[in-house]
Amino acid sequence: MTSGVAAGAAAPERTGPDRLTVGVEEEFLLVDPHTGAAVPAVDLVMEQVPAELRGQVEREFQTSQIEIGSPPGLDLGSIRHSLGVLRGALADAAERAGVRVLAIGTGPVAGPVPPVVDKPRFDRMIARFRLLVPGPGNNGMHVHVGVPDPDTGVQVLNHIRPWLPVLHAMTTNSPFSEGVDTGYASWRSVEWERWPSVAPTPYLESYEHYERLIRQLIASGVMLDEGMLYWYARLSAKYPTVEVRIGDVCPSVDDAVLVAGLVRALVATAMDDVAAGRPPVNTDHHLLVAAHWRAAHDGLEGDGVDLSNGELRPAWELVDRLVERVRPALAAHDDLAEVTGLLATLRRHGTGAARQRAVFARSGRLEDVVAEVARQTRG
Repeated sequence: MTSGVAAGAAAPERTGPDRLTVGVEEEFLLVDPHTGAAVPAVDLVMEQVPAELRGQVEREFQTSQIEIGSPPGLDLGSIRHSLGVLRGALADAAERAGVRVLAIGTGPVAGPVPPVVDKPRFDRMIARFRLLVPGPGNNGMHVHVGVPDPDTGVQVLNHIRPWLPVLHAMTTNSPFSEGVDTGYASWRSVEWERWPSVAPTPYLESYEHYERLIRQLIASGVMLDEGMLYWYARLSAKYPTVEVRIGDVCPSVDDAVLVAGLVRALVATAMDDVAAGRPPVNTDHHLLVAAHWRAAHDGLEGDGVDLSNGELRPAWELVDRLVERVRPALAAHDDLAEVTGLLATLRRHGTGAARQRAVFARSGRLEDVVAEVARQTRG
């Protein structure tokens, strides 16, 4: 929810004509190891995090959440290494604190709503927005990709917005809530949309238009500050990056690396279009809203909205179109082989939501779902 670690201490930058830096933020849920219910244990876990990693681990909005941020890197191998180290250390710290850490969009098991972290900004948010606070905690994944300047970044946002529903479907990882199957692949998305500044990124005329909208939204009262700009993609308020923030946190490091590779390739493809003077497609806002709703509902196990004509297509057909669109950028970043392999794995095993439902179908126990998510989280 917050601007958080912002993918490491160093600011990602464009380092050459063909290669862009990428960094990943991930938010996790802290749960009771026996019941699977969310617990307000972030302070206990933070005390157990190794000192050398504390700069990459932060509290989040609720005391049942914790966040990590990878340093920015030029290759997916460095992202994989960073996320693996951080997830493993966090899982160990949670165990020493007597809890479990889950890479899951929201809590599947019913229980008391943990309090919000004691922080003046969060206190102001609660005072203004009151009951909009979700249940056990909303946990997302944010991917930062370096861009050379804000004007280019705004043009990139225009080019990538029609593709974000595909990434939304790929990252669905929260089918259960309050002990039942919600019927959605990403219930986090439904809860998250209670906040008035959550929305698809609008079509932007310029960076000045972007800044003007932020000022107007703050003045309207739907945001306290720029950090509450919860569009599905935005310019980072702290770093020279485009930040894609549509998805549930991914269940495994492999899933996160796949999404990071595709997001970077999508941004790089958009930058090529900008440089060549190719205009973006100004997709209708309401159709975009429909596409995101469908993605949250079906994940990859159903249909998605083809934004070229508004018709439904098998979700995997839209994934294949995205990959074909960004294939040259994947090749330019030496990511094509890895992304292709990870996509094949995702196709075999399904999204995080599909995996959770498969476990529940076998045992009928959410405790088993929690145990499997914890296993995948650690990797």
